[in-house]
Amino acid sequence: MSAYVSVFDLFSIGVGPSSSHTVGPLRASRDFVQRLESGGLLLQVSRVSCELFGSLGATGLGHGTPDAVVAGLRGLEPETCDPDDVRRAWSAWRDGEKLWLGGQHPVPFARDDISLVPRTRLPGHPNAMTLQAWNANGEPVTSETYYSIGGGFIRRDGDDPVAATSTPHPYPYRTADELLAVCEEHNLTIAELARNNETAWRTPEEVATRLDAIWQAMASCVDTGLHTEGTLPGVLQVRRRAASIRMQLDDRESGGHRELPGEWLGAFALAVNEENAAGGRVVTAPTNGAAGILPAVAMYWWRFMADSGLGAGNAVTPQGEVVDSALLGWEAEQLNLDEQQRVEANRRRGIRRFLLTAGALGSLFKANASISGAEGGCQAEVGSACAMAAGGLTAVMGGTNRQIENAAEIAMEHHLGLTCDPIGGLVQIPCIERNAIAASTAVTAARLALRGDGEHYVSLDQVVETMRQTGLDMSTKYKETSEGGLAVNVIEC
Repeated sequence: MSAYVSVFDLFSIGVGPSSSHTVGPLRASRDFVQRLESGGLLLQVSRVSCELFGSLGATGLGHGTPDAVVAGLRGLEPETCDPDDVRRAWSAWRDGEKLWLGGQHPVPFARDDISLVPRTRLPGHPNAMTLQAWNANGEPVTSETYYSIGGGFIRRDGDDPVAATSTPHPYPYRTADELLAVCEEHNLTIAELARNNETAWRTPEEVATRLDAIWQAMASCVDTGLHTEGTLPGVLQVRRRAASIRMQLDDRESGGHRELPGEWLGAFALAVNEENAAGGRVVTAPTNGAAGILPAVAMYWWRFMADSGLGAGNAVTPQGEVVDSALLGWEAEQLNLDEQQRVEANRRRGIRRFLLTAGALGSLFKANASISGAEGGCQAEVGSACAMAAGGLTAVMGGTNRQIENAAEIAMEHHLGLTCDPIGGLVQIPCIERNAIAASTAVTAARLALRGDGEHYVSLDQVVETMRQTGLDMSTKYKETSEGGLAVNVIEC
């Protein structure tokens, strides 16, 4: 079985504030209604209920989980819905109002039809939820339990988890060592391997178009966050800072001062995670809680490095040979492109390489450890995202496969043991700043790896396994339950 997860599953466009607590439950409740419809049971339903267990119950209110459940029952999709239709879908609900299941079958619904059961943890996963449908006599029609396993991925109780992830790929791998070996055997970069796995199921043009759409969503989120002021929702009343920082940097630059790119790097990350905390449109990368790291590092490259010749157009094979950029372009070069168009095309190729490389690395964390804060703590979310960003940046800066693996290892190693302890159950403190710090770490890891030859003492596989073991050893109060750490030592104001 291959560890590879499609980049279009790992990087999915959705809504904030949490991939596991918002996007996953939305998908699960939508799937529940679709199963009722396909089984011919929908018209028998007179009431639906939902129980949120473990971490979903503990921090579900702060993460908007009940709102997401209602949105999913209505048939909304995270990729296409208006975020405003998800925000307060449950919290502003008027009891007794008709809930249109799948947008077509009305049933009475009350807010207490969704219940929080934080002290009950189901064995399948810390993020568990049970949906039930009842007929007019109060008898159960059907019941399904789902697990939100991180990054917006869901698994239905009873489904074979191996079968769900066993899609064949032309270049399978299970570990980082296997990934490097397969690349060396076939003379591929990590990005080329990922591209070939994607084009086994899609045309090269579709792969390019969808990668560009992911980047456009990321860049749009950065831009929106940089230009939105105000206060984030929730009891903490956290003020947005990205727009203020952007204005300060703009003023400095207009006055003839050139700010350090690192100043902008932090602003990019804050912008994304403030949008996420507000329930806006974000890209899971690989989760919402860590959604700011990859866009920030990619935007850092796009804005400050893409035109400097540092990996803008070239990739390097395992043997150190420079590969023509067209191999990662999926587009025929047009001779009538002007200089600006060529620069933009070159940047797009770099971003595609960045995303494909990061996705191939992210697959390793998902398959061999976890990308769920409720399962592995914040090391599983921010640590994984930092490693993916470090590898992606190393790739577009011309790094070899072994330098890419080294960068990912450095980044992950220095997030081991990081707890998930959101104050008030909100994806705000320390989550927003944590993304900015991790983005800086990713850049540092990439630069360190590029100064070496790819040889290093601790392997990425060893760090991934250490993260898995650390997650198992970590107390549940440090795994997205808001029962330990900063969540209990900082007074909610």
